Amino acid sequence: MNTGAGIYVHIPFCPAKCRYCAFVSRPCGAAPPRRYFDALLRQVRGMAAHPWCRERGFASLFIGGGTPTVYGGERLAALVLEILRLYRFTEEAEVSVECNPNTVTPRLLERCREAGVNRLSVGVQSFNAALLARLGRGHDPGQARAALRLAREAGFPRLNIDLMYGLPGQGVEDLRESVEEALSLDPGHVALYELTVEPGTPFGRLRRQGRLALPDEDTLCRMERTAFALLAGAGYRRYEISNFARRGHRCRHNVNYWRNGSYLGLGAGAVACFDGLRLRAAEDPGHFADRVEAGLPPWTEGEMLGDPAAFRETVIMGLRMPEGVEEETLEARFGLTIRQVYGGLPDRLAGQ
Repeated sequence: MNTGAGIYVHIPFCPAKCRYCAFVSRPCGAAPPRRYFDALLRQVRGMAAHPWCRERGFASLFIGGGTPTVYGGERLAALVLEILRLYRFTEEAEVSVECNPNTVTPRLLERCREAGVNRLSVGVQSFNAALLARLGRGHDPGQARAALRLAREAGFPRLNIDLMYGLPGQGVEDLRESVEEALSLDPGHVALYELTVEPGTPFGRLRRQGRLALPDEDTLCRMERTAFALLAGAGYRRYEISNFARRGHRCRHNVNYWRNGSYLGLGAGAVACFDGLRLRAAEDPGHFADRVEAGLPPWTEGEMLGDPAAFRETVIMGLRMPEGVEEETLEARFGLTIRQVYGGLPDRLAGQ
């Protein structure tokens, strides 16, 4: 039995769309469509019979979005239980769910824990009310604090807090205060992302019009130095560009991505990687449901990289982490050496 692969499940709905968001998601208010959820369950059941899935022991399950918790505790728990029942998971597998603070209730957390969720990732982004409003977030700092307190009371052994920096109007002290408040809540993991302004988003349009005031590069550097020092001083190790964890709290699911491992993607817009064959499902939730209901594969794009290209991609992904990639591992995996792929470039770089 092959082990180590992950399963990603995509929920492409949020109560409202944030002004910076370019992810495959759409606003649904308080009523996400039942049809999509039913189609997703149908895909879950169908793929469980696939030979590639049947011969694997999965090490992680990650339900992301969007905002998975818009479906509430009962449906979300049913989804988790069905996946854990149909697929084989390794001992102590990591089971993660993303949530936004304004969707968290004691009952939802209770049902998720009962279903087997052991890691909760909370999209806080900032503890500054003005910055949250500027981002178009649907919660305020009080709701974020309450959600994190409820998560602790529900007994989640692994907790992540997402924060952002480089926001319009944000200063170094604003970020310092948010990081310090996050650390006071004692999560095992903190993800700290720099804002990327994407075309097609409200922020992208404002920047094009010259109406988006972002911190300059010097301020960004001071933000990074301040946040990184606070995190290191509290015992968090930076194990990837934007991710910090205490011992034993790395996100195993994401580490598999950065090692360019295999994973099953379920849901609209989800990507799957079957031993190098990469497939992407239809992004539109209605189109996805149409295909699944018709008994058709939901994939609309695919690519298969040759060994040299996959080798290079694995190096680039692996260099997101401080430990990088071992030459022996690459050679065993692809039957190629660093010098066969890059020629004399590594030696020239080492000599600089």
